[in-house]
Amino acid sequence: MPHSRARKVALLPIPLAVGCLLIALFTAHWHNQVPHYSVLGVVWMLSPAMPLFWRNRWPYAVFALSAALAFTYLYTDNPGAPTPLFPALALYTLAKREGPIRSSIAGLVLVSGFAVAQFYTGGDPTDVRYIAFVPLAISIGTAARNIRASRRSQHEYFEERARRIAEEERLRIAREVHDVVAHSLAMINVQAGVGAHVADRRPEEARQALLAIKEASRAALVDLRATLGVLRSGEDRAPAPSLARIEELLGSARGAGLSVEVSGDPGELPAPVDSTAYRIVQEALTNTVRHAVEARNVSVRFDRDGDSLTVEVQDDGRPVQVEPGNGVRGMRERALALGGTLLARSRDEGGFVVRAELPL
Repeated sequence: MPHSRARKVALLPIPLAVGCLLIALFTAHWHNQVPHYSVLGVVWMLSPAMPLFWRNRWPYAVFALSAALAFTYLYTDNPGAPTPLFPALALYTLAKREGPIRSSIAGLVLVSGFAVAQFYTGGDPTDVRYIAFVPLAISIGTAARNIRASRRSQHEYFEERARRIAEEERLRIAREVHDVVAHSLAMINVQAGVGAHVADRRPEEARQALLAIKEASRAALVDLRATLGVLRSGEDRAPAPSLARIEELLGSARGAGLSVEVSGDPGELPAPVDSTAYRIVQEALTNTVRHAVEARNVSVRFDRDGDSLTVEVQDDGRPVQVEPGNGVRGMRERALALGGTLLARSRDEGGFVVRAELPL
């Protein structure tokens, strides 16, 4: 479609030349004059149209040449014709490409040249019939230039917005997959280690570990299928994580050998805050299971104060220096997306604490 439109614009001098010839013939007939056109006269009349095919490449040269051919025709003995139509199109293109200042200078040069020609040929220098197109062509060309610039700006804005949305969606999906897979695999890894350790001596405990692995893998598959379903369909049909399911997280952590205590009540939360709080607790517990050295106890605290919710997860493992990974980065991104803050650091007295403040 754009190529078809560009082709039509490029061929505009052809209908303009035909129109100029028809107007000349109609005007002669209207005034009961029999025009005596020679082949050279017709060629000269239409010659200003020829340079217009290159008006976008060389706008200044085309305007100068088209204007010279058009206005010299007016001072010949050939029948009258609206040849200024051709430099009008050239001036319009010049204004559209180069802006109002340069096109105005070019138009002023044309007006001055026409006034000088009128003076030396005995005509009226104030006769503006043939140069009235100058301000009109400049105005229309400038308006078209502004419209094109506005459309280009809008196009660039929407392209940038689409890229930003795609990047945000990619990061969101990466966080979701990381949270689901990392949490479940951490629990499976711990239970598999327990099962391998007690398989010979305490088969009943090994059986419980295998059942825990089965449940953790089942939950991971459910969440992963829901996430992949969203990717395939493009519709957000996955069940939103919620603190209403926090007992599942606590059960997995306790099954990994941790003693988890919960204090405070988050209350009713907006869906984005509810989902973010759940994911932060999930990732914090996952990090405790995977990285905390000799951790036995974990406390999860909710504190709702006015227009904010504080979520704090703290363990009692030995102090270790751990470089923040994707999990901490994902928690911080989730908190920042809501306008909140997140602190994740080792405590001097031992353990690791994750503290998030989420505005409601």
